[in-house]
Amino acid sequence: MAANTQSAEVEKKIRAAFEAFDYQSNSTVDVREIGTIIYSLGRFPSQADLHNFIAEVEEEEDQTGYIHLDRFLPAMTRVLMEQMFPPISEDVLLQAFEVLDEEHKGFLDPDDLSQFMMEEGEAFTQEEMDEMLTALTDHETNLIYSKDLLNHLIMDPEM
Repeated sequence: MAANTQSAEVEKKIRAAFEAFDYQSNSTVDVREIGTIIYSLGRFPSQADLHNFIAEVEEEEDQTGYIHLDRFLPAMTRVLMEQMFPPISEDVLLQAFEVLDEEHKGFLDPDDLSQFMMEEGEAFTQEEMDEMLTALTDHETNLIYSKDLLNHLIMDPEM
């Protein structure tokens, strides 16, 4: 894939991820959504790396708590093109899913996942869970399938 074509594809994916959280359609997102956007693009920075990234893209002058697409897009394009912030391997994700899927059914109930994610480790808020479940739950069966989860969390290695 040519560099310009690859860069255009990367920018397209970044825009789509950003726009999913641009609730007011004004090319800005709440700074608290930046981690979720980065995760949705298949990159998993440490908390320190995430903090540094936010500091890089946040408006220094006014620090409104919002990030503008014009500042996010070039910084995130660089992250993806230079393969910064390591992705999580499919094997590790599958192992984590299987821990929760004790009966090896290949799917999880959203309520069970929500309960686990809000009680264990660095707990998610209800708002964070609602956003994640909306993106991951099969709307016909109301279940979260391992294959869908993996496809959502693993980016094309060409990026």
